[in-house]
Amino acid sequence: MYNVMLADDDYPVIELLSEMIEWERLGYRLIGTHENGLSAWEQAQREMPDVLITDIGMPKLDGLELAARICERQAGVRIVILSCHSEFQFARQAMRLNVQEYFLKDALDPEDLSRLLVRLKEGLDEERRMNWEQERLRRLLQETKGLRREKAIKNFIHQPLLSPEAWKRDAEGYGLLLSGEQCLPVVGFVDNYRLVKHRFASDQTLLFAVGNVMDEVLQGGALRGQHIGYDVKRSLLLFSYKPTLKVNIMDLLKDSLRQMQNTLMQVLKIRMSFLIGSASAAPEMLKTSLIELLDSGEQRFYLREADCAKRCRAVPQAQQDLFRYYDEANQQLRAVLLGKSVQEAQLAAEQWIIFIREQQYPSEMVKDWLLKLLLDLKLKLYSLQPVLSSHTADTLHREIAELDSLDQLGDWLADHLCAFVSAKAESVSYGKRAEISEAYKYVALNIGRRISLDEVAEHLHLNASYFSRLFKKETGVTFIEYVTRMKVERAKELLDHTTHTVGEICELLGYDNQSYFIKTFKAHTGSTPAEYRG
Repeated sequence: MYNVMLADDDYPVIELLSEMIEWERLGYRLIGTHENGLSAWEQAQREMPDVLITDIGMPKLDGLELAARICERQAGVRIVILSCHSEFQFARQAMRLNVQEYFLKDALDPEDLSRLLVRLKEGLDEERRMNWEQERLRRLLQETKGLRREKAIKNFIHQPLLSPEAWKRDAEGYGLLLSGEQCLPVVGFVDNYRLVKHRFASDQTLLFAVGNVMDEVLQGGALRGQHIGYDVKRSLLLFSYKPTLKVNIMDLLKDSLRQMQNTLMQVLKIRMSFLIGSASAAPEMLKTSLIELLDSGEQRFYLREADCAKRCRAVPQAQQDLFRYYDEANQQLRAVLLGKSVQEAQLAAEQWIIFIREQQYPSEMVKDWLLKLLLDLKLKLYSLQPVLSSHTADTLHREIAELDSLDQLGDWLADHLCAFVSAKAESVSYGKRAEISEAYKYVALNIGRRISLDEVAEHLHLNASYFSRLFKKETGVTFIEYVTRMKVERAKELLDHTTHTVGEICELLGYDNQSYFIKTFKAHTGSTPAEYRG
């Protein structure tokens, strides 16, 4: 549909054309009728017509001035003039305004105007098709150039630099390392990738969206910059400038990065943090700076969300082993999860993340510690919340592998802890009686020692025989069978995720006789502990 505007101070003419022309059938939308030129111009500034049909002599603003103003704003507009014999002297001036047709009112036939509108639409269609094709080719050329530049930069980073002089000549074609200029590289990290990825159809779509926003911000920035889509989580930015004492380049750079952060958040709801590399005037220096930035995994791990920092050459790390605090964290979190407060679970997760940040433990050690902690808690609470079985070791391992900052790990841990608490509170142990739920808790908290039916019955203030019958009725298995099953599940977790010997695992689970433990394990799994570990 193309927009048409009618302007004529002769109302019967407007009424005739409005009613007699089948606008929609011809492919048009009549957006306005006006009895003076000024009113038509005011609407045109809000909604520009593709075709203007106007009288010449009108109050407030004549048709020729109206046509001139609209043509100045939209060069491709089609103009059709309606006039009287007495105004013929103005026709020559009208023709200079690229007027497509000139109709005399006293001889006007709506059919003639309809036929003209058909011809005008054919021209507009062809023009639109050509514009689309030109835009498509422009975008294709831009994308192709961008892909060539991206490939060239990646090759520059990862392949030997055989000829710095030759590469500098090629780089100048991309606007890099021009005479007297330096290049300041920056790497941007998508902070909330685990959550963001679900809002996009694919990683490629996410890359394209982030690239579009970055390119738009860079076009209007105070520093000349280029965006390179390195991978779905990381973007490279190359800023070029001439060193001067009059301007603080770092201030300009941080302003540009903050604007980029704000725009990404507003448009895509994506948070991004940045690490700034070293300024380089030569290919060798730039290559080193880019490699150092991409290898800054430890600094990136402790980078706050939406932060902007200079790259540190050495990141201080704790000398002590984080696993020294494993039992303390395990007991604290297990106690929290057996309660009913989501807030307590969030606070407990936050406290341990703060402790890790203060000590600056190596990122891989932190991931191993948190994964083991969550798997251990899952096993101990499995009897309370069967739904937790969906959080398998493989699933949790895949999730944690995607996280590359402590903030993300903190959110991930808190999410799982809160899910555990919520599942327990909502399901109330899937409808089982309070006595059975309490027995489940007792087993989970004491899985590392021998547990007898009598002691649990006493803990519940129940007769042992009554408790035994009640447990079998509610669960379908005897209490001793249930305890044994939980110990075997715990043994499997320890075999999968620790280096403890079979003898050590036997002791950790409260078995006095290793042979009996091995026999019990094989009866439930079909293999001995050594065979299971493989």
